[in-house]
Amino acid sequence: MKNLADKIKKVGVLGNSEKVSCAPAVAQAARLIRSAGRKVYSETITARLAKLDGVVCPDAATLAREVDLLLVFGGDGTMLRVGREVAGARTPILGINIGGLGFLTAVPSDEMGDALKRVWKGEFKFESRRLIQARGTANGGRIAAAALNDIVVSRGISPRLIELEVNVNGDPLTRYRCDGLIVSSPTGSTAYSLAAGGAVVFPTAEAMALTPICPHTLSNRSLILPLSATIEIGRDFILFHPPAEIALARGQCMSRPAGTRF
Repeated sequence: MKNLADKIKKVGVLGNSEKVSCAPAVAQAARLIRSAGRKVYSETITARLAKLDGVVCPDAATLAREVDLLLVFGGDGTMLRVGREVAGARTPILGINIGGLGFLTAVPSDEMGDALKRVWKGEFKFESRRLIQARGTANGGRIAAAALNDIVVSRGISPRLIELEVNVNGDPLTRYRCDGLIVSSPTGSTAYSLAAGGAVVFPTAEAMALTPICPHTLSNRSLILPLSATIEIGRDFILFHPPAEIALARGQCMSRPAGTRF
């Protein structure tokens, strides 16, 4: 990996502006990057947060395309958001945990200096994670969303069960009567899906989980599907996808096409 480490010349930093402790950590990272002879890149909000100079990109997606390594400062929520925003970029991401949950952030902030030294020496390995995508129609328009963890179909504020017709690769699977349905990537299998009774899937496995939320039958259990499968979900439901909620009417459909790499 030493040869790959030598190719890391431009390093991007991206922080969670809602975390007060993020600014000094980002500023420290910028100093460490420059002291190692690398260039620091950032996006507008992070540059303002940590008072950084140097190259400033307009958004996370542009930043990811411009750099050889992207450092993300925050918790799991920040990593999930950045995963959506930079979807399709092949730039490796290193998560620096700032407080909160840190299952996806590999490095605690107080160990950042040692971690970057190991990166410069080539003491690292890459791990690819899959994104899942959703497409559909809502209120006369088309919608599209990507997620690193899961996409959830929910009954919303209604206290009643909802009925969901599910097809896989064009073939009927079943009709669920439940509070909702979770389509999770391997990364997301240890999140909402696990809490709803789903299986734990190895993070790099070519599989995904389809997990009903409080199903009204004992026979409905979490189902493991190939990551190449296309899932179609129809009937009355609300599609929840952070940070937005999208309402879909009767007869409209959401599909989960084959995954893309993150």
